[in-house]
Amino acid sequence: MRPIPKGSLVVSCQARPDNPLHGPVHMAAMALAARDGGAGGIRANGPQDIAAIKAVVDLPVIGILKCERPGIPVIITPDFAAAEAVAKAGCDIVAIDATARYRGGEDLAGLVKAIRERLNVAIFADCATLAEGIAADALGVDYVSSTLSGYTEETLAPKGTGPDLALVAALAAHCKAPVVAEGRFDTPALAAQALQAGAHAVVVGTMITNPREITKRFADAVHGAC
Repeated sequence: MRPIPKGSLVVSCQARPDNPLHGPVHMAAMALAARDGGAGGIRANGPQDIAAIKAVVDLPVIGILKCERPGIPVIITPDFAAAEAVAKAGCDIVAIDATARYRGGEDLAGLVKAIRERLNVAIFADCATLAEGIAADALGVDYVSSTLSGYTEETLAPKGTGPDLALVAALAAHCKAPVVAEGRFDTPALAAQALQAGAHAVVVGTMITNPREITKRFADAVHGAC
């Protein structure tokens, strides 16, 4: 297992199926570009992308497996089978949804216990609230993150809302595990503020690895100025 270096930028290399960059070849290339730019780690979705990335970069990889199921809000590595799949693909750290939402049967404590006992990986808890972060920390996870703040029913944030720096600071003040900031960090200045708020590291995705969304922001601004 490779830990996330303190003070580092982790780049989330993910692309949805409708994105032209979807697939392990493109994500491996994106990870190489991120490494060359100074990233200290990579976050990736799915065994194929994870294996391709691990084959070309010598950085810690946070692995997830998104599983969409009708009526179940938890998507990110919701159960042991998903965690095992990404661990076998070679990731160093498995990220799981650690919110209090309905998971479809397997409870969070049981999932953390199973990963700890059966898989040789660290555990990264994606949270949305301070209470969820404290609860995950008490279960003995290796990292606590603000990833899902703004994306759950309880914390839903309007489009364009900035990152939850207050949550990052609160988690850093209350959790023993290192806190990783993630979610809507779309400028270098905001990423730096996350570390100033007490984060161990910061994860940035869309504004580095999604040219379609970056282009849309520029295009919207240009069209709005006409």
